[in-house]
Amino acid sequence: MRTALVVGTGLIGTSVALALSRGGVTVYLDDIDTTSARTAEALGAGSLETPQEPVDLAVLAIPPAHTGTVLAHCQERGVAKVYTDVASVKVRPQEELDASGGDAASYVGGHPLAGSERGGPLAARADLFEGRPWVLTPSAGTRRSTLNQGLELVSLCGGVPMIMDGAAHDRAVALTSHAPHLISSLMAARLEEAESEHIRVSGQGLRDVTRIAAGEPALWADILEANADAVADVLESYAEDLGRVIAALRAPRDAADPARPRASGDLDETLRRGNRGRARVPHKQRSQPTAHVAIPVAIPDQPGALARLFAKVSEAGINIEDVRIEHSLNKPTGLVELLVDPVFIPDIRLLLDANGWTPQEENLLVADR
Repeated sequence: MRTALVVGTGLIGTSVALALSRGGVTVYLDDIDTTSARTAEALGAGSLETPQEPVDLAVLAIPPAHTGTVLAHCQERGVAKVYTDVASVKVRPQEELDASGGDAASYVGGHPLAGSERGGPLAARADLFEGRPWVLTPSAGTRRSTLNQGLELVSLCGGVPMIMDGAAHDRAVALTSHAPHLISSLMAARLEEAESEHIRVSGQGLRDVTRIAAGEPALWADILEANADAVADVLESYAEDLGRVIAALRAPRDAADPARPRASGDLDETLRRGNRGRARVPHKQRSQPTAHVAIPVAIPDQPGALARLFAKVSEAGINIEDVRIEHSLNKPTGLVELLVDPVFIPDIRLLLDANGWTPQEENLLVADR
């Protein structure tokens, strides 16, 4: 691949452009939002110049409601030899392309499973897709050379290619992405008019559950509508489980009541199913599961303190597998948990002590990662 056109310079589009530019591809940018496009250009993602001949690949990084229409328009203009997209819904763009009489042979649907609750080009990163699944959904009419171009795109961006049927993809993301986002939004909506002192009594759990609810409402409304039936199917099953949990919680508390054992059993089984389901969620790939140690470290709430901690750990050659940050309200310190391989414990203790960060050893936690 020598040249590419990225249509749409939000988080995903700009990240794709940055990754391709890093790989030596000449990238052109196009967006009706000129401010976003100029920002992406200033970041080094590509050029706003108009290509003088069809590019090797056009990547449509726009909402699914517009993907099919823009795809057909781009094909009519002949802007590229091959076309793909990054929309999180795959059936709708394909159906719209077929209905418009577009060229199915030069199009392969795509969806990188990477993103952030933050949007826009300023949140973009060239390494956003590294090690992340990237689904490609060729139709019966997709040429082999078109699929190969899609695979090259995934490779240049550092993604892990997966080939799926479009309808199967949409059912999958309804379960793993779209319904979870809506459920997160429903939970966060409970906080809108909550008393301030109630919100202050919150920990990392609430932040974890509501993090993705910070996504752009207009974009997510578009995604949910484009995959409405599949999302509704997931939510109906969720509603059945929720109904059983509510019934269990409303059941009489008297241990002698005949309904009590069933209520307790339903609640216990729901929690256990949650454990089993959570265990199936893939983590960072490695040859063997490793038990990591979480080392809580108190650091001063000062500019640059966290960056200094990370820099020192990195300089010592200690790999941080994950990090959790707790901000202490109205206190001059914060708590950072560094998850590391147990082999690094002696080294990290010496390092932290030498730099005035003493780990709270009584709170060491072991976690399977």
